[in-house]
Amino acid sequence: GGPDPLLGRSVCHLPSHGTTMDLQKFGVRSILLLSAGLLGLFRAGRKRTSLFRLQGPDMGDRRQSVSRQPSFTLSEWTDAQEDLLDTDAAPQTPVFEMGTDTKTEGDAATLTVTAVGLQERRGSNVSLTLDMCTPGCTEPYGYGAQLSPRDQSAQEYLRQGTHVLTPIMLHTRAMDDQSLQSEFYETPMNFVDPKEYNYPGLVRKNRYKTILPNTHSRVILKSHDEEDFLSTYINANYLKGYGDEDRAYIATQGPTVNTMGDFWRMVWQERSPIIVMITNLEEKNEKCAEYWPEDTVTHEGIEITVVTVTQEDDYSLRVFTLNCDGEERSLHHYWYTSWPDQKTPDKAPPLLELVQQVERARDEAPPLAGPTVVHCSAGIGRTGCFIATSILCKQLRTEGVADILRTMCQLRLDRGGMIQTCEQYQFVHHVLSLYEKQISHTAEE
Repeated sequence: GGPDPLLGRSVCHLPSHGTTMDLQKFGVRSILLLSAGLLGLFRAGRKRTSLFRLQGPDMGDRRQSVSRQPSFTLSEWTDAQEDLLDTDAAPQTPVFEMGTDTKTEGDAATLTVTAVGLQERRGSNVSLTLDMCTPGCTEPYGYGAQLSPRDQSAQEYLRQGTHVLTPIMLHTRAMDDQSLQSEFYETPMNFVDPKEYNYPGLVRKNRYKTILPNTHSRVILKSHDEEDFLSTYINANYLKGYGDEDRAYIATQGPTVNTMGDFWRMVWQERSPIIVMITNLEEKNEKCAEYWPEDTVTHEGIEITVVTVTQEDDYSLRVFTLNCDGEERSLHHYWYTSWPDQKTPDKAPPLLELVQQVERARDEAPPLAGPTVVHCSAGIGRTGCFIATSILCKQLRTEGVADILRTMCQLRLDRGGMIQTCEQYQFVHHVLSLYEKQISHTAEE
């Protein structure tokens, strides 16, 4: 149990004389001791590094698609000259396959997992943990919230972000995956801090507990008891349209069994003439409740009656009559079913046809009609793509240019996470590029 004689001799009593053999033995032992010490330090360092990696933020999970190539590929369809609005003569197009980043809609089981786990499973590229290395998740402005410098910077970016694309620039940009990825990931998501909605019982009002309406633009339901927050709440936001048209759209989550009544209250309150639904009822798990009847049903004193059902190749159109307190209104319900789970549409013409159909129905709506309601499951991914495409088609026809970045920034100011994935952002560019070629081809004729 005493001190090591070798260590004592080598450290405290260095030999000052002796034979050559003693010196050689001493040198070998010293080298062995030094090597052992260095090996121990190296192993300890590796353990600390491993521990740090386990505990530190995993940017690989959050930004997993930054460096990878898009999961879809282009083919000759980008040069097709067929009428994009003629669904019968649609050009041959590729499937836009999506990977884990593009799970735009979560499943019901995600309601019980942690925030970061939910976002990883849903494919969001932004952590809900407020850390300095993730600029996408910001607290909402409005409601007197005091913004941090980082949040103020994010809001400023969203207000000022712009990249006007001429037709030639649009076609070139649509093919530049790297530039589109950089632009997408530089743009703040503007998600809401869930702590902003710390109200008992609110969990049953949200399909996904971390996808919440930004406070300044949220739809507030009228209620006999406006002090009761739950009775005024719905997970929905007003969105600006082309030319900063105020409240042109409402983006909302897919209704749940618990929120069907609230959804119809909103449709009636806002005098909405059109609903656009861009999800199936089930995609592995429930994405949306079937909130309309086969014949007639009453929700919150509003009688909903199906008048006609028209089935097209890629969407169905239901015309409802709504009756409440002796007043009757007409409502068009477009259900787009060709946007598969974890993918983008396999061809552009049906989506563009739907955009045009909704525009025509909007033009024919009564003068006092309110916003067009658009929803998928969470109300940010597919919903964001549809609304952006609608706005940008108008801009292309009117101005001859498209500012896709500005449109995404404006949508995210009003509802965080709109156009949820990089692949969706790229897809919008491809759709607009095709649409511009079509209107140019039509003008030449």
